[in-house]
Amino acid sequence: MTVGQLPSGAVFSAFSIGRMQFAYAAMAVLAGGNVRVGLEDNLYLSKGRLATNAQLVERAATILESMNVRVLGPDEVRAKLRLQKRG
Repeated sequence: MTVGQLPSGAVFSAFSIGRMQFAYAAMAVLAGGNVRVGLEDNLYLSKGRLATNAQLVERAATILESMNVRVLGPDEVRAKLRLQKRG
């Protein structure tokens, strides 16, 4: 599916597996989407250097902020998606 095929007003996220994770995150934002990163898709911060989830999120946030994209925090995302915090 392409972005043009989404219903009007659709909220979408994009991700990539492996070494292209950060480049794809930047492209997702350029296409009007949201970004998701994590160890389930990529184990490395750079070649041969294992990452933590926090490091992957930090790197993605740095890339997006350098593109003048405002990165939302967890509470802002929950509000935007109208999610209820449980537990």
